[in-house]
Amino acid sequence: MKRIVLLRHGESTWNKENRFTGWTDVDLTEKGIADANQAGKLLKEKGFHFDKAYTSFLKRAVKTLNCVLDKMDQDWIPVEKSWRLNEKHYGALQGLNKSETASKYGEEQVLIWRRSFNVAPDALPEDDPRNPTTDARYKEVPDKDLPRTESLKETIDRILPYWKCIIFPNLTTANELLVVAHGNSLRGIIKYLRHIPEDEIVGLNLPTAVPYVFEFDDNLNLKKDYFLGDPEEIKKQMEAVANQGKTEPGGEK
Repeated sequence: MKRIVLLRHGESTWNKENRFTGWTDVDLTEKGIADANQAGKLLKEKGFHFDKAYTSFLKRAVKTLNCVLDKMDQDWIPVEKSWRLNEKHYGALQGLNKSETASKYGEEQVLIWRRSFNVAPDALPEDDPRNPTTDARYKEVPDKDLPRTESLKETIDRILPYWKCIIFPNLTTANELLVVAHGNSLRGIIKYLRHIPEDEIVGLNLPTAVPYVFEFDDNLNLKKDYFLGDPEEIKKQMEAVANQGKTEPGGEK
């Protein structure tokens, strides 16, 4: 048996403030750090021993991975970072409060922007200082590959070449791999692995800092997948993620 664990980063400052984050490089909250540490302890208790780890260029994922490996006493394993594992780019929505945006545009529209397959938010203008072409960490990435906004489909198109060519082939020689990334980048991988239809992916909400395990046989066929942790607590966390794009109670619809 071989295993890959997918882990969404711990709570970030903009998760806490219910803001669209995307490629904005925000940090973890104290709770996010604590949850990442807990994920590491849980993985250690369950006997995981990773051969290699992968993460994005964004500090909330990088720091989550560091916490996990520290609690597992596996800081020494190889780690590879890639911009391709970055979160979906939310374009002009980045920084906006989700509930306030729902009040302005409606919950249905916000759900489409957050979770639909092929609808992207309005793009960042070329002269916007948040344009990734101005960020030193992406200086080696061709301009045509750097998004100003993305749909989930475009996010998946960005991620899958890295998954198919880099991460998954390493499972032929490794027994266990860890991928720490983001809600939508991981949703893209999960959609691919579980063959989730486009019209059903809207219902998949990933909780922060909860390990999601995929088990494969020696021929790399997927045999089972499951979350580590208390099922009822995980269900509550998923519902909380789903509710982020709703208007505040008593607010305008």
